[in-house]
Amino acid sequence: MKPRFLPALLCSGLLCSLALRAQGPAAWTPEFAMQFRGVSAVAPSPDGKMAVWVETRQVMDTERSETESQIFAGSVDGSRRVQLTRGEKSSNAPAWSPDGKTIYFASARSGKRQVYRIRLAGGEAEQVTEFKGDVSDFLLSRDGTQLAFTGYEPAADEEKARKEKRDWEVLDTNPKNEAVYVVPADPDPEGKRSQRRLTDGQQHVTEFNWSPDGKNIAFVRQASPKADDWIKSELAEVDLGSGAVKIIGPARTFRGSNPSFSPDGRWLAYAKSTQDPPKWAFESEITLLNRQSGQSRVLPATFDEQPRIIGWSPDSSRILFSEARGTRTVIYEMPVDGPPRARFEPKRGVLNGITLNTTGSALGFEQETPEEAAEAYVLALDAAAPVRVSSANVNMPKLPLGRTEVMRWKSKDGRDVEGLVTYPVGFEKGRKYPLILNIHGGPTGVFNEGFIGKSGIYPLASLAARGYVILRPNPRGSSGYGREFRFANYNDWGGMDYEDDMAGVDALIAQGVADPDRMAVMGWSYGGFMTNWIITRTQRFKAAVSGAGLSNLWSFTGTADVPGFIPDYFGGEPHKAFENYQKHSPLTFANQVTTPVLFLHGEKDDRVPPSQAVEYYNALKRRGVITRLVTYPRTPHGPREPKFVLDIMQRHLDWVDKYVR
Repeated sequence: MKPRFLPALLCSGLLCSLALRAQGPAAWTPEFAMQFRGVSAVAPSPDGKMAVWVETRQVMDTERSETESQIFAGSVDGSRRVQLTRGEKSSNAPAWSPDGKTIYFASARSGKRQVYRIRLAGGEAEQVTEFKGDVSDFLLSRDGTQLAFTGYEPAADEEKARKEKRDWEVLDTNPKNEAVYVVPADPDPEGKRSQRRLTDGQQHVTEFNWSPDGKNIAFVRQASPKADDWIKSELAEVDLGSGAVKIIGPARTFRGSNPSFSPDGRWLAYAKSTQDPPKWAFESEITLLNRQSGQSRVLPATFDEQPRIIGWSPDSSRILFSEARGTRTVIYEMPVDGPPRARFEPKRGVLNGITLNTTGSALGFEQETPEEAAEAYVLALDAAAPVRVSSANVNMPKLPLGRTEVMRWKSKDGRDVEGLVTYPVGFEKGRKYPLILNIHGGPTGVFNEGFIGKSGIYPLASLAARGYVILRPNPRGSSGYGREFRFANYNDWGGMDYEDDMAGVDALIAQGVADPDRMAVMGWSYGGFMTNWIITRTQRFKAAVSGAGLSNLWSFTGTADVPGFIPDYFGGEPHKAFENYQKHSPLTFANQVTTPVLFLHGEKDDRVPPSQAVEYYNALKRRGVITRLVTYPRTPHGPREPKFVLDIMQRHLDWVDKYVR
């Protein structure tokens, strides 16, 4: 078997990285995928002539396995491109000062994550915050004189208790709630900045935004940082002068998110849940609050009923928001008198991390297609097409990639289903290829037209290079296809969503593309559940890889950090719906499994605890089914350390090669 960490073992540092990026292998490999850089947090300057963004690279030296991020800046006309931050400690979350001369950013270079700023012209970075904990998010006021941020400030005796081994915890008490703080952007004559806390810390703040005049901050709060508490979140506003906090809308009866003030200060727009209480496959609508009258009104429904508010047009007449539409991302405009209309939809590919500059004149985002790696783009609101400002991956070797296209088919009940199919490199019509059925998480996730060559859980480009055809379906329950479709798998995991997936497999077989005798299935989270489920329903697949998958809905509900998740999908608590939980749990039907299964799981996964894999693994092992369980230390619901990511990609390849090819 090929050594998994060959690049890290043979060399390290900048020269090695440049050499690997310049040479590349003859065909796509997981090691080559790790050389591509990530791009995020694209922020256009106030005048729209420049942008800053974050580039990430994977560091895999002998004793290091981490993702390093640094901040870059470039002009829209392409005349200038520079790296602003350097060093072993990452820097991210760049933001412009109103005059366009200074970049604020976050970094843990001092030991804890703090806010810094650096002149665009160069020089040393200045530390702005001196928070006792880690700064989570931060935002400058519109005039640039104040900096608001969120964070948890540990109690004075907390560290002392840890050192003295008295750091026990009582469940559901003393949550580490993040509060909103504000400091002046510039220090006083003595070089100090006085820090004020605006919220009491009795609840956890998840989002916030400044009013145009800098006198108020709207924020979203919930009982604690627990993932399950989002259902009871509420929208509020604090007056910086008096410190008074007022609730916007009925308290604790809706999910309010994405608060955004209009530039003229008249309106506060936010996304409000249409359900009480909200459902996990939630739906929301854009709501406008008149800040003078206190009256609110709901704007017309959006296509997917999951709008993400980006900001406002400069004249306060339109709200910009984004939403998934099938396998792509669309940017819309919502006039204050409705209805919405598409502003920009890529002909191919996906947009991520869409932001609006402070003057409302330009959008920044990361864009990629199945064949093109991530880069930073700027779209002026008066322009028809975006302009690329980064060159993170343009000089990477151009190795052959399997062609990816949108595929549509009919499910068993006649419902239209869509997904992505990636053909093998050198695909020949009329020839049958081994098939990979790859299932997304969520279940409200969606496979989009992202770059198939980047590093991640699934080595798509490497699979295509080895001669596999890959089907990535978006079955009922997925986002991007409207509210009814997203809710269509409630109380039915492993039912018609299973039929949607299998109908796609059968469509590729009928086309003469997929070989029915050489097929594998894989997925992560809900995709891992479906993998676990599928192998109880059919023996058509010769191999399966289950990543962080659910196997026992009863025990999952009692151990996960989202105990309300399965009861929402399956109509009640497990003791009230025992038979429903039992008949939808793959573990119930473990006696029907014959497929060789590889389980992959993080040891620190609170979302889907590793016991879910252990239960299924032991059940199959005791029956003599070929199985293997690999766990990853320090790893939550998704792998973060590059060496682990590389190992996971390689294990997917090795497992299907062994049992399918």
